[in-house]
Amino acid sequence: MAHLRLPLKLSNVKAFPSFGGRTRPISTGARPQQDLKYTSKKAPPFQSGQPLFETRPFLMKRGELTPGITALEYYERRTKLATRLPAKSCAIVVGSQLKYASGPVFYPFQQNNDLFYLSGWNEPDSVMVLEKPTDNLDEVLFHLIVPPKDTFSEQWEGFRSGADGACEIFNADEATDNRQLAPYLSKIIKRNKFIYFDNPSSKPAANNSASFGSFFSLRQNPSANDTVTDIIKYTGSGNNVRGLKRIVSDLRLIKSPAEVAVMRRAGQISGRAYNQAYAKKIRNERTLQSFLEYKFISGGCEKSAYIPVVATGSNALCIHYTRNDDVMFDDEMVLVDASGSLGGYCTDISRTWPVSGKFTSAQRDLYEAVLNVQRKCIELCKASSLYSMHDLHQRSTSFLKEELRNVGFGNLTSWDLAKIYPHYIGHNLGLDVHDVPENSRHQPIQAGQVITIEPGIYIPDDANFPSHFRNMGIRIEDDIAVGVDTYTNLTVEAAKEIDDIESIAQNGVKTHYDEDVVSPLLQK
Repeated sequence: MAHLRLPLKLSNVKAFPSFGGRTRPISTGARPQQDLKYTSKKAPPFQSGQPLFETRPFLMKRGELTPGITALEYYERRTKLATRLPAKSCAIVVGSQLKYASGPVFYPFQQNNDLFYLSGWNEPDSVMVLEKPTDNLDEVLFHLIVPPKDTFSEQWEGFRSGADGACEIFNADEATDNRQLAPYLSKIIKRNKFIYFDNPSSKPAANNSASFGSFFSLRQNPSANDTVTDIIKYTGSGNNVRGLKRIVSDLRLIKSPAEVAVMRRAGQISGRAYNQAYAKKIRNERTLQSFLEYKFISGGCEKSAYIPVVATGSNALCIHYTRNDDVMFDDEMVLVDASGSLGGYCTDISRTWPVSGKFTSAQRDLYEAVLNVQRKCIELCKASSLYSMHDLHQRSTSFLKEELRNVGFGNLTSWDLAKIYPHYIGHNLGLDVHDVPENSRHQPIQAGQVITIEPGIYIPDDANFPSHFRNMGIRIEDDIAVGVDTYTNLTVEAAKEIDDIESIAQNGVKTHYDEDVVSPLLQK
């Protein structure tokens, strides 16, 4: 199997046969999908355990290993990690396993995002090792230990890339199947002085038939408790283990232009879905959730980035209300926290609007107060401001006190404010919705960070607060890419001005949005 990707040793580049899967395959430039002909589909030149340009050319461009991210970028990420490791060291990242809800019913697979970030590999039961024998970066070795090719298993569970695919497609210098993990990993550990590895926070679920204990063991008769942690212990290297998570988090904190572009596209798709929801007269929380998720996916996202919040009326007082099973009344507002994911990268949007499509006087006043706070905080999202996330939160509380005084709340105590604004102003965003939480909220935000700005107000049925605002919950959230002296709102399409929301609710969406998009990163 040959390829056009950049392997670790540049001399190994080979030519890959061009894909002939469509009568008119999409090019690297945007093309209206209505001009394409969907006939004469041919089998791809090979099959792998995840989408590739050669097998799914409508999802990515030539040279990309995952949607929007090239093999070269993954190589550069591993090189950056290697520069932070001493000679005679190895970094071990254990991938995720398929988890089961009950019996054979499984949850959607979610890869360990550190492994995904460094390799693009998105198959379960795998381990990545980056080995640095000397200070010479040209000698760094990229190992993948992955599920073997198996005709019977692949007929039931889907194709696998296997050890050969790990080398030929994902540019591993060395690879083996995970049945050989114990002896293979032991040899690597024994020849290195420093081991970078993070112990898992919990053991695999007892009902997981693919438990790490079934093959990640040195023993002839492995027990359910044998893990990679035990392999390290059995080799006598336990005292040389150092943490890896924080090093990778520092790398993941700053997004590349390609990462920002993927998140921008996902934000555009998700934002447009909100506008279509404003124009739709929906009566049930569950229906609104389903409508938005349909629009995320039909617009080009892969899935929802998280379980949506669709909270009407007093349900919005629960920050993470996800029951989404109530009827929506016209004299209420609905708070929605939902967004799509693309190429593994998340977006995160919250909007609040009147079910009737028209704000009442009280709804308008409280909404405008929250919106003003968000506007002011977004303006501070520049590296040159030297603000940290904590600083931004502190400013948001000051702004909110001022805005609430203007609409009749009087002088709120810190306790009162904490009661009605109980959450933080935002968080980092990336492969995880709450990305790289290991990074301090007290360090100044940097150019390349993507953060959310999401002030909220939740007024309980309490005599301490004005009666006409009680049982209202409002949150307005956007995703902001931080620049040096500027910022970019990645979710700007989702209307949030009162006049815009009311106009869309009354007149509908004037812009035509493509549905059933097949080329999400090429279709604009």
